[in-house]
Parts: sequence; structure tokens; C-alpha cells
Amino acid sequence: MTGKNKRIYLSSPHMSGREMAYINEAFDTNWIAPLGPNVNNFETDLVRYTGCGHVAALSSGTAAIHLAIILLGVGPGDEVIVPSFTFSATVNPVVYQHATPVFIDSEKETWNMDPELLEKAIKDKRQGAKNKSIKAIIVVHLYGMPANMDDIMAVAGKYGIPVIEDAAEALGSKYNGKFLGSFGDFGVFSFNGNKIITTSGGGALASDNEAMIDKARFLATQARDKAPHYQHSHIGYNYRMSNVLAGIGRGQMEVLDERIQQRRANYDFYLKSFSSYQGIEFLKEPSDAYFSNRWLTTVIIDANKTGIARERLQVELEKENIETRPLWKPMHLQPVFSSYPAYLNGVSESLFNTGLCLPSGSNMTEEQKCFVVEAIQKRIKNTCNQ
Repeated sequence: MTGKNKRIYLSSPHMSGREMAYINEAFDTNWIAPLGPNVNNFETDLVRYTGCGHVAALSSGTAAIHLAIILLGVGPGDEVIVPSFTFSATVNPVVYQHATPVFIDSEKETWNMDPELLEKAIKDKRQGAKNKSIKAIIVVHLYGMPANMDDIMAVAGKYGIPVIEDAAEALGSKYNGKFLGSFGDFGVFSFNGNKIITTSGGGALASDNEAMIDKARFLATQARDKAPHYQHSHIGYNYRMSNVLAGIGRGQMEVLDERIQQRRANYDFYLKSFSSYQGIEFLKEPSDAYFSNRWLTTVIIDANKTGIARERLQVELEKENIETRPLWKPMHLQPVFSSYPAYLNGVSESLFNTGLCLPSGSNMTEEQKCFVVEAIQKRIKNTCNQ
């Protein structure tokens, strides 16, 4: 069977079958544009689901972050605090604005931004000759796991710094019963092909501030002034979502809760399968305050106990046509960002060196999940607890 079985993907798109009605409506009415009824209704669907006051549907989550920092006035000489343990799309928009990212390492409990290091960085930057203009804090909810929002929002409020929530991986996740993306000044979502729901490519910017979302829509449509001719008083961007792709999103929203249940079932299946094995550690919800959509199931591999390092296990699983992926390589270790300030505790680097993302698609079959588990079990030591 090795090398011949159908590929098991990390997180492939999962269509509901309901998308085509909205797509066909767009074609039938000739709304083939980055505006239209599907866009408007998709935004309404997101508002109703997340509890955010207002939403702008955009071309990507990256576009949403970029607009958020523009709306917060981030520019040359400013600093934006970001987690080191994330994907580069969180950081790139900061550099687009010629601002400086300040990297914060992770806490062990959630793998997200460490609130203590966050406050240390703010104090350090605001004292003496180091006094800088920190314009924003970008918080990321990695792999669907909520960050410690009580402590992070308390620090942000104490120092009067706006918060952008990068919930690209965390649509449907909650903290203390409240949906992620609704805590900060802005929330960001992604609907890339590998996310819990998809629009093929797309994202959204959310806020309770209606004027800010109106301005985001204005900037996202090339900042065209209200005039009988093409007139522009601001730099604009081509960041709006297509009406066709928004139709996919409307069909996906109808099954979002089901997709969350399926992803969480994947996590439970893996957790149970390896519950008696030493050397495989899962990212668990720290308390009842945390509810993760379990976008990806992630594990830490202790080579001393399993007899195989994460890198080798990934290679071996690829031989079985099973797609896995290391955890994010921290931004402070990336060549393009290595010169920027960083407040570190070693957590993110350790996670990168030992962590692995397992196949987690909501469309995985029981047979596929069993195959993945058996493929891993065959390659680790028989260190079951007696």
C-alpha cells in the first residue's frame, strides 16, 4: 500500500454542496465583480455568527491586516508588537508600512503571545531613549487555540494600545464564550483554501467601529472619491472580495458549526489513539475558558521517548503519501526578519524543532484517520504505559 494510497492532505477544502446555488445566482444575475449581493450577505452572515459589529469581505486575511494597521495610522518609525510564532502574513503588512515589528515569544499553555513578555517589551520601549511609538498589538490565535485574552487585553488597556486579532486560523473559536475576532479594535479572518471554511481565496476585517469598516471598504476599492469622474485623494488598494467567491463563503457558512465539530472530532481521535504512548504531547485547552475550533491537530514529538525525531517522522509519513507540516518557524529566526527586536523565552523555537501538524481536514474518513495513526505507531517506540 505504501506509495500507492490516495494522498491524505493536511487540510483540504471541504465543500458542502450548497455553494453552487449562490455561485449560480451570481452568474445568472451577471454579478461577476468584486462587489454584489453575495458579498453583502456574506458580510452579514459573518456579523451574525461572530458577534462583531461590522465586517468587510476582502481578498485575503493579509489584506485585512494591512488595512487594519493603515486605519490605526501605522507608518515609518512606528512599532507594532507581533508574536514571533506565526506565519509571515501576520508580519508582512507591518513592513509594508515601513514600520518595525517587535517580536514576542510564546507562552507554553497556548503557544500564543506571552502576556508577561508583552508587558516587558512595552515598558522597555517606553522608557528613556528607547521611547517609541507603539501603534498596535497584533495577537494571533494559532491553530484555532485562543490566546490568553484576559491578560493580553488588560496589558493593552493599561498602556492604551489598540489590538488587532489575527483570527485567520480561529473562526468559530471562543474565549470565555465570546467568539475570537471580537475582542480587539479589529478582528481578521482568512478563508484560504486550507482554512476551516474557504472562499478559495479571501479574508475579512471586523470591527465594532462602523466608520472604520466603511473606510476599509473605501480603501479596498481603490479609494475612489465620490465624484462624477475618477478622482482619488488617498492611496487605495484592490482588496475587495469577488461576488463569486463570496457565494462560496455563503454556502460554507451554513456548515461552519459542522466543520468545527468534525475538526474537534479529529483531535479527539488522535488524542485517544495516542493516550497511552509516551513522547507525543498534544496542545490542550488550558481551561474551560478556551474553546478551539481545532483547525489543525498539532503534536510535540519527544525523540528521546519515541525513538524518532519530528523531521524523520515527517519524511516517513510522506513515504506513505501522508501530508504533515512542521509548526511555524518563528519570525525571529526568519532571514528576512532577523534584524528586528525580539523578546524571547525559547518556547517558540522549541516548538518549531519538535512540533508537527497532523492531517486535520473535516473531510477525512475514519479509514484515513486510522491509516495516519497506524503509520505513526509503526515508527515510534513501543513505550506504552502499562
